[in-house]
Amino acid sequence: MTNEKYYEKYLDYLLFERKLSKNTIASYQDNLKRFEIFLQGKSINHVTRKDIEAYLKFNEQMAEKSRAHYLTVIKNFYSFLATEGYLENNPCENIEQPKISKTLPHYLTEEEVNQLLNIPLKTPYDYRNKAMLELLYATGIRVSELVQLKLNNLDLHDDYIRVLGKGSKERISPISSMAENYLKIYIDQYRNKLLKNKDSDYLFINNFGKPISRQGFFKNLKQIAQKQGIKKEISPHTLRHSYATHLLSHGADLRVIQELLGHSDISTTQIYTHLLNDKIKKEYEHHPRAKKEGNI
Repeated sequence: MTNEKYYEKYLDYLLFERKLSKNTIASYQDNLKRFEIFLQGKSINHVTRKDIEAYLKFNEQMAEKSRAHYLTVIKNFYSFLATEGYLENNPCENIEQPKISKTLPHYLTEEEVNQLLNIPLKTPYDYRNKAMLELLYATGIRVSELVQLKLNNLDLHDDYIRVLGKGSKERISPISSMAENYLKIYIDQYRNKLLKNKDSDYLFINNFGKPISRQGFFKNLKQIAQKQGIKKEISPHTLRHSYATHLLSHGADLRVIQELLGHSDISTTQIYTHLLNDKIKKEYEHHPRAKKEGNI
C-alpha cells in the first residue's frame, strides 16, 4: 500500500468514525504532509523510532506546543495503523511527549473589556462588530464557533445560543442582556444591508454579503483594539480568556466554567485558577507588611 493510501484511510477514520471537525482534520493533514516531505519517499511501514526522533530533532526550533502537536499527530496515526493491522510494530512506542512549560493566557481587565466594547456606532459594520464582541465576551465561545453561528442557533426569547464545538459536540450557552440587545439591533436593522440582496443562514456577514471568516474577524478586532486604545496584544481568544477569568473572579464554579467553555477535561479549565492566584498575589503586594525585609 502506498503512503497516500495510509493517509487517506486515516483521514477517513478521523472524519467518519472520530467525527472530528474539518479544521482539525485539515491540521492533521498538514502535519502528515510535513512528515511525508521529511521522509523523502520512505515507506510508512518502514519508518523506525530513529526516523521519528530525527523528525522531532529536525523541528526542534519550533515552539514546544507545535512539536508536541506534531508528535501527537504521528503517534495517533501509527496507533491507528497498528490497531487496524497495517503494521506489525509501532515505531512510536515508548517515545515520550516533550514536556510543555505552561504559559498563562493573556486576558483583559474588566475596565479594558469595557473600553474595547465601547466602540462608536455609525455604520452597519460597527453594529455587526459590536454584536460580535458583546457575544464573544458574554459567552466565551471560540471565534471558529462564532463565525459558524446561524440564525437558528439563536434563541433571543430565552437568552441562549446553541454552539457546535470541537468534536461536533453541541452545548448551550446563556447570553447577557447587553449581547441580546445588540444582536437584535444588528439582525433587525443592519444584517440585511450587509447581505446586499443575497441569502445566507449565517449570522455574521462580511462586506461581500458572505459569512465573515476567522481571519476577517481577527483583522477587525486588531483595528478596533488599536482605535480603542488597548495596549495589550489581543486576539479573539483574549476575550474567551477574559470571560473565564472574570467568571471565576466573581465566584463561578470551575465545573460550570468548564461546561460553558466546552472543555472536555477540567485540567484545561484549571489554568484560570493560576491567573486568579497571580492576580491575588499582585493585589496582596499592596498590603503594608507584604514586602519582605530581612530575617528577624
